[in-house]
Amino acid sequence: MAAANEFEDGSKMIEELTANAEQIQEQLLAHILNKNAGTEYLSRYLNGKTDKQLFKTNVPVVSYEDIKPYIDRIANGDKSNILSADSVVEFYRSSGTSGEKPKLIPVTDETRNLRMLYLALLTSVLDKHFDNIHQTGKRLDFMFAKQDIDTPSGLKARSVTTGYYKDQRFRNILSKRYTSPIEAILCLDPNQSMYCQLLAGLLQRDEVVLVASNFATAILRAVRFLEDYWKELCSDIRSGQLSDWITDSGCRNALSSIMEPNPRLADSIQNICGCKSWDGIIKKLWPKAKFIGAVTTGVMSQYVERLEFYGGGLPLVSGCYACSEAFCGVNLEPLSEPSNVAYTFVPNMAYFEFLPVNKDTLTTSEQNIEPVDLVHVKLGQCYELLVTIASGLYRYKVGDVLKVTGFHNATPRFQFVERQNVILSIDSDKTSEADLLKAVTEAKTLLDPLGIILVGHTSYADTSSIPGHYVLFWELKAKEGDNSLEVDPRIMEECCYRMEESLNYIYRSNRKQNAIAALEMRVVKQGSFDVLMDYYVSRGASMSQYKTPTCLNSKEAIEILDSRVMGKFFSPKTPM
Repeated sequence: MAAANEFEDGSKMIEELTANAEQIQEQLLAHILNKNAGTEYLSRYLNGKTDKQLFKTNVPVVSYEDIKPYIDRIANGDKSNILSADSVVEFYRSSGTSGEKPKLIPVTDETRNLRMLYLALLTSVLDKHFDNIHQTGKRLDFMFAKQDIDTPSGLKARSVTTGYYKDQRFRNILSKRYTSPIEAILCLDPNQSMYCQLLAGLLQRDEVVLVASNFATAILRAVRFLEDYWKELCSDIRSGQLSDWITDSGCRNALSSIMEPNPRLADSIQNICGCKSWDGIIKKLWPKAKFIGAVTTGVMSQYVERLEFYGGGLPLVSGCYACSEAFCGVNLEPLSEPSNVAYTFVPNMAYFEFLPVNKDTLTTSEQNIEPVDLVHVKLGQCYELLVTIASGLYRYKVGDVLKVTGFHNATPRFQFVERQNVILSIDSDKTSEADLLKAVTEAKTLLDPLGIILVGHTSYADTSSIPGHYVLFWELKAKEGDNSLEVDPRIMEECCYRMEESLNYIYRSNRKQNAIAALEMRVVKQGSFDVLMDYYVSRGASMSQYKTPTCLNSKEAIEILDSRVMGKFFSPKTPM
């Protein structure tokens, strides 16, 4: 595989890759099959042959549960060539917050090299659009590692991000490009880690040229944390002494080495944070920042309004589309509005195939429909993504639904639509993630004139009574930071009704026939979605990769939010 530094710059490499997508995809599949045709898994279907058509005809489309027994054997110490001819060096562990249990994805040295190449290409795109931003300052990037899990084989299972933070190649560029010391990133106490990363970012505020994290949730968590701790942070900066409750020795040593009394900086931060409104707080604290970097597509789109409020006009850049299984696409137009973001797939990252999806129901088409190659997808069509990678996944269903919105050279651009099969259902209704987000977006417009922001939302199907009904949890906050927020019950009931009106015909028909009861809205106390995040983090999710579940399937998670309910509201009438 080629390395980014073999080219004059990453932009040139992207142009060459996307212009020759079909050839590169063919070469990549041949590379994977030549390497792995003799493995236990592929030999069942290929008999040691490497023919593409045989691969297409014989190798089945699979989900994680289909290959889990093979992965479990590797994790338990079986060293035979089960899925890949290359040795597995670790596992990526998925976050488990998308309605599924955490998955273990085999990683080889080739996977690691692809990860570094992918990030180099992403960096080149940002440098092209923001005047070599990585050469002119530092990133305040909120990064959180999780503790490794030891498998019986002795191999580590860790999140994709934790694997990156522990890669020596990342550490080699850390101090030059990032404000956060490695000790704070690797600190396993999320509160100590967050405090020290914020402190380091404030101490170096004149060098910060972008504020980022993998997902919007982590940046908003940082802002809320800052609301609680800014006075203490200012005190530490003024005295040059780190707070006593920071007990992690690595954090203490790293921060103490860069701290000295700075009353002027403390006063400046205090004047900014002491204002009644935090409108534009990120831009005010880090005035040289050029953009906010975080995924704001899919389920993260619900956080765009709040990021824009805190960002003070800074562009929101969703740079990449990746998952635990593969690195997939790069946003070649990073200044696109969040609703228009599309990702151009990088043809040498994985062999990509696409199962056509019905655009109306967003369900995968009939079983006998053949997956489509990357260069043969059609404009405007929705597909479910399949990946084949050298470390041992073959025609693997990632679970994401994507829509083709255009092409860059010979390579398609995709918008993320939703996670497949994340739905609410009571009767014959099937409400998808995209349906639910659309309904929430429509309903919350009733709150905009009141200066109320929707902090977070999730849902579940309550079937404890007959008929069952949809339950939405909403956390609300006034833009001016009024913690004693009270909402008009009539407005909340109208929000319930507006949501029901926005849901599909089958749902509304079931409501009319009393097969589904009125939609319920439960407004929870401020900070409730932080508590929910803490629950999932305590269960093994990485804060860097955390995505608020659109639909809850955990009894414990539902109980957490139920214990914090301030008011319950129901749709007052049956939708048309």
